[in-house]
Amino acid sequence: MRKPVVKVFRSLVLCLLILVPLAGRAAPSGAPSITPNFKNASIRQIIQAVSAATGKNFILDPRVNAQVTMYSSTPLTPAAFYQAFLSILQVYGYIAVPSGHDVVQIVPDAKERQMPSILLPNKVSSTSDELVTQVIPVKNVSAAELVPILRPLVPEWGHLAAYSPSNILIISDRASNVYRIMHIVERIDRVGNQDVDVMPLQNASATQVVQVIDQLYQGQAAAQMGRTFKVVADARTNSVLISGDPAERLRIRALVAQLDTPSASGGDTRVVYLHYASAKKLAPKLKEQMQELAQIASNANVKGTAQAAAEKNALVWADDQNNALVITAPPKTMRTILHIVAQLDIRRPQVLVQAIIAEVDVNKTDDLGVNWAAYSQVDKLPLGGFVEPVGGTSIVDLVDAAKNPSSLTTSLLEGTTLGIGTVSAGGISFAAMLRALRGNQATNIVATPSAVTMDNQQAVLKSVDEVPFVTGQYTNASTVTSGTVTPFQTVQREEVGTILKVTPTISATGQSVMLKISVESSSVLPTSVSSIDPTTQKRSITTNVLIQNKGIVVLGGLIENSQDRNHNSIPYLGGIPVLGWLFKARNDTASRSNLMIFIKPSILRDQNDAAAQSSASYRYMLQQEGALPAGQFPPLLRGEPRPTLPALPGAATQSPGSAPPPGAAAAGQSPPHP
Repeated sequence: MRKPVVKVFRSLVLCLLILVPLAGRAAPSGAPSITPNFKNASIRQIIQAVSAATGKNFILDPRVNAQVTMYSSTPLTPAAFYQAFLSILQVYGYIAVPSGHDVVQIVPDAKERQMPSILLPNKVSSTSDELVTQVIPVKNVSAAELVPILRPLVPEWGHLAAYSPSNILIISDRASNVYRIMHIVERIDRVGNQDVDVMPLQNASATQVVQVIDQLYQGQAAAQMGRTFKVVADARTNSVLISGDPAERLRIRALVAQLDTPSASGGDTRVVYLHYASAKKLAPKLKEQMQELAQIASNANVKGTAQAAAEKNALVWADDQNNALVITAPPKTMRTILHIVAQLDIRRPQVLVQAIIAEVDVNKTDDLGVNWAAYSQVDKLPLGGFVEPVGGTSIVDLVDAAKNPSSLTTSLLEGTTLGIGTVSAGGISFAAMLRALRGNQATNIVATPSAVTMDNQQAVLKSVDEVPFVTGQYTNASTVTSGTVTPFQTVQREEVGTILKVTPTISATGQSVMLKISVESSSVLPTSVSSIDPTTQKRSITTNVLIQNKGIVVLGGLIENSQDRNHNSIPYLGGIPVLGWLFKARNDTASRSNLMIFIKPSILRDQNDAAAQSSASYRYMLQQEGALPAGQFPPLLRGEPRPTLPALPGAATQSPGSAPPPGAAAAGQSPPHP
């Protein structure tokens, strides 16, 4: 019991010593003053003294415990004593957090981020150690860039972050440190000299001038001179942009002006080797451009000057062997021409156009009929009959063939032909024929042409036969050979087959292709193969389409479906059931023709795309070659090797038994197409 009483007594005595004003040291305003002096005192006792002096109520965290030593030779007001108390808490790792009316929490500073503080005060004190949360607006620099610079100045338990959308800094720390950070940001956040001088050049190249200046200020010399400017070239306007200190800008402007001087001859000659464009085709267009530039210069009140004369005498010509341009022009015109050449001499993309032409034709014919006739051999007067050609043959043709077997032709025997009759020298002769013929003709043509061409260049792919057509003949009666007149004929050969003409144009975005297409598929009709004047059947489409890269579109279909019925009969008699077949003949014809064309363009933007496509097609051909039967038939020529494709140089090839390229599932199929 004695020790607690002693401790309480000591605390009361200490408080009385602090609160009693020293004689002769009263504050000038007459307010009570305190002269705190502690030696190895408990921090809890100091909190009691502060509470008694300021009237504040304190709530202590159980972890608040420290021995404090403080000496003061001057009296302090209660407010100053409270600020000194906050400094003591900062030294020993504690913070005072206001909570309610005259209530203060004393907790370890590790909880500072989670504890409330004075929010956005109108004025931040430079000497106070109170907790303050302040928002600092930044106007001229990036707030996010300031965070790594200022973060070392904030204690670990403090908070510093940037909000980029509003370009502000958020800081939570003691008021004195927040005040310091605010002044640092104020010094940094100032508008620099952002003026930019633009110097358009008349003779020199802006890019070359900037390169010269950069080389001049590189290395150790630049470090010693303290380069505080920046120089950038604008190739479009041929101007030099200078930023930095005004004195440095003035010095650089003088240097650029000295470099922008015309050459002694007033012009220059350059040899430009072209990589993709044709110098022979490009030279005339450049001449026209240079003439226009000279005309513009003469209209700009510079007529008679040395520059105008040089522009007028500028010339360009092409060296076809080296595919090069030789240009002589003043610097300003030279820059314009070189810029045009650089824009035109580029690698243009290629387009692979793959097509499928599918044509299906079906023709069916049915011929059925009966012919009969009875006549008198004496007076050659027919007594009656029903004669109608069935399948191109009538009873008359059959009777003539019976009388003269040498005139019998295969056309008379097509289908099924049954004939009965008798021919007598006197009396009545009669003959009857039953003929039935059915024909089915189906044609399936599938062509898969493909072609690679440059952008805006036409490609033509043909897979045709040249068929002769007689266009005229001339007979000279005086020209007789062995009693036979020999006529003179003129023959013209026409292409019959599949013809694909395509001109691709790649859009500005490079994602679609406009195709100007002409597709023709023709063939010789089987019925006219042996004729000297054959008949051809042709299907063609000419159109312009817009297709996405590697997209597929059907150009259109020519569809024809026709049916013809030709029934010939004797009125009334042909309608008699069963017996009516003796008085009628029937010919039915049906035909259908379908043509579909599918197009797929693929843009080959660079050499890698072209090589990949070529390699895939080459592997397909190797596969087809390997699929041919080997050793099935004994070779007649011993020792002669079978011709084979060599390996594709610079590309990996497939073995004959490996998988086919995409689009061809097995041997014997067509190459990959859309």
